[in-house]
Amino acid sequence: MEKVLIVDDQFGIRTLLDEVLQKEGYEIFQAANGLQALDVTEKHDPDLVLLDMKIPGMDGLEILSKLKEIKADIKVIIMTAYGEKDLIEKTKELGALAHFSKPFDIDEIRSAVRKYLFQPSDWTTT
Repeated sequence: MEKVLIVDDQFGIRTLLDEVLQKEGYEIFQAANGLQALDVTEKHDPDLVLLDMKIPGMDGLEILSKLKEIKADIKVIIMTAYGEKDLIEKTKELGALAHFSKPFDIDEIRSAVRKYLFQPSDWTTT
């Protein structure tokens, strides 16, 4: 069973994504901040992370960088309410596979999770 970690400080978004992705058959973990995300990653070795960029305490770029230190091949999809091009470029440089602007289409997130979980890890994205 594939493991997905949802990292967002908004409880409602975590709950929505949790419910939708559990129905898809994934094992879901949640984290409300960067420290929790790193802890879950070390303990449960998720296959994919849905990561919000604006989280109090440790921003998404820092979390992404630290996730990659823990597990270099971890797959990360970025969620952000801010469509800042420079921020998106930095996440791509750090290895993020895709990004979604909030509010996002839940079906698009579901499809992206499926796509990136089941593609070979050596595929590159555009």
